Amino acid sequence: VQLQASGGGLVQAGGSLRLSCAASGRTVSYYAMGWFRQVPGKEREFVAAIRRSGGSTTYLDSVKGRFTVSRDGTKNTVYLQMNNLKPEDTAAYFCVARSTAGGTASEVVPRSGYDYWGQGTLVTVSS
Repeated sequence: VQLQASGGGLVQAGGSLRLSCAASGRTVSYYAMGWFRQVPGKEREFVAAIRRSGGSTTYLDSVKGRFTVSRDGTKNTVYLQMNNLKPEDTAAYFCVARSTAGGTASEVVPRSGYDYWGQGTLVTVSS
């Protein structure tokens, strides 16, 4: 299984970017897909997740109202629409997928909740 992320780049504060991540290889319907981010020297943190069942979502508090996670289940693709970006959103963003059953907040927020990780795509927000 490979997760291929794209869409990162340089944007000014207040701008928008849309990240995409497509899963290839083993064809499964993931129980949840989402995004983490990491700044050098800091731990990787949860950003957002969307569940297969009902499409419910969970977000990091600091991105609520600005970021929207969505997925195309037929394509095993997850998106992250990021609006009103702030310099503190600068990070490498990683897409993730969970192939095991479950989807509570305690399961989708920790890094251990995911079986597959994509490579990072860099988002830089200038002030």
